[in-house]
Amino acid sequence: MNELELKYGCNPNQKPSRIFMREGGELPITVLNGRPGYINFLDALNSWQLVQELRSATGLPAATSFKHVSPAGAAVGSPLSDVDRKIYFVEEHEPLSPIACAYIRARGADRLCSYGDWAALSDVCDAATARYLLGEVSDGIIAPGYTDEALEILKSKKKGNYNVVKMNPDYVPAPQEYKDVFGITFQQGRNHFKISEALLENIVTVNKDLPPQAKTDMIVALITLKYTQSNSVCYVKDGQAIGVGAGQQSRIHCTRLAGNKADTWWLRHHPKVLALQFVEGIRRPDRDNAIDIYLSDECDDLLSEGVWQQTFTVKPEPLTAEEKKGWISTLSGVTCGSDAFFPFGDNVERARKSGVQYIAEPGGSIRDDHVIATADQYGMTMCFTGMRLFHH
Repeated sequence: MNELELKYGCNPNQKPSRIFMREGGELPITVLNGRPGYINFLDALNSWQLVQELRSATGLPAATSFKHVSPAGAAVGSPLSDVDRKIYFVEEHEPLSPIACAYIRARGADRLCSYGDWAALSDVCDAATARYLLGEVSDGIIAPGYTDEALEILKSKKKGNYNVVKMNPDYVPAPQEYKDVFGITFQQGRNHFKISEALLENIVTVNKDLPPQAKTDMIVALITLKYTQSNSVCYVKDGQAIGVGAGQQSRIHCTRLAGNKADTWWLRHHPKVLALQFVEGIRRPDRDNAIDIYLSDECDDLLSEGVWQQTFTVKPEPLTAEEKKGWISTLSGVTCGSDAFFPFGDNVERARKSGVQYIAEPGGSIRDDHVIATADQYGMTMCFTGMRLFHH
């Protein structure tokens, strides 16, 4: 099949719409179920590249959760702890494969933003992954293959309309890319730059300590950023993106946004959050929304009389600002990656508040000396990669 007609483009008025191979040949995708749309395929093809590269760079199964052509989260397939299972709504004794763990962790980075996501897996989708997806609100999935059981489970989702796409893992795209904007065609070489540990050798801080896990986290951050709308900053811990700040015009706003998301991720681990007693039968998205409000400055709206009973069986004690600050201060060992240089030390200052110890950024600012001095002030380890990773 050389082309596939789509219902419409970005919006319902943008017709006709299709995907096709400019130079001929077969499309590298097969739609096994559903009818993916224009934005679905933008998510699918960008997310596939991310997990494919992450798998190649780390040797571990990888997954990502995409929304509007940027990752809400990405992760490699490390086992879930008991606390992970609780905050990601996984049954205590549910058997999980590495690829299932990868997706659960990827979605767990920012469950609110992953609502209605596009899932991408580096490895064959198995029944464990499909069963987890069955309980989530998701638009579709792309993977190199599906077990028979997984495919049957996914086909039952969304009244039989869940989008399931199989990707040819051997497909290699043309070296040149084209894009039309306002009737004018842009051409550029495809960004095939390989991200590996070789990028991490230029450590510019006094502290040169860069343990293996931090190197893996830097790789996860940089590959995630490669497929995130610029400007972008990504916080990673233990092979899991825990905060992605995407599409901001100001670098510090990216760093703050990613940091705030990382803080929220960590606050979900707080004993008061883990102890929340939800009403029976509550859906996962409703739990996510309730937790998000509980952790916000609008907590009183959720805990007011006549309202909290709709969500909880026991009225929760508020999580005070002092308790939040104290809990966030216990977060440590976090890695921060940036798709372009930090122009000022304020980015380092903000990252530190969310437990960042390791930083990977291209360098090249006229204020690099100030940025390095700020990192040195807090004993951080910072690498200059020398490579910008803008994505538009």
